[in-house]
Amino acid sequence: MDDTAVSVHRIPIRLTDERWDHIVERHPELSQSRAEVLKTLREPIRVLEGADGELLAIREVSQGKMMVVVYHESETDGFVLTAFLTRRLKSLERRAQRWPQ
Repeated sequence: MDDTAVSVHRIPIRLTDERWDHIVERHPELSQSRAEVLKTLREPIRVLEGADGELLAIREVSQGKMMVVVYHESETDGFVLTAFLTRRLKSLERRAQRWPQ
């Protein structure tokens, strides 16, 4: 079943079953984390710019470990591309911050 979370920009972002299968296939450690992915879209600590127009919602899930949800957003809707966990905070720091401004 597809899920939707409203981004910090008040845009509904879809997490489709197809994208969820893609995420879990590449990152099996997230198989029980669908709710966490949606929470990251709703309640990020920061939103960064990606290289190709995508956005990265970031939320700390444990000490030094961040959930990153990569998504596209238009004026009316959006969709999740992928999600992953990382401890590589320095690589995220190089990106432009879109929210909060």
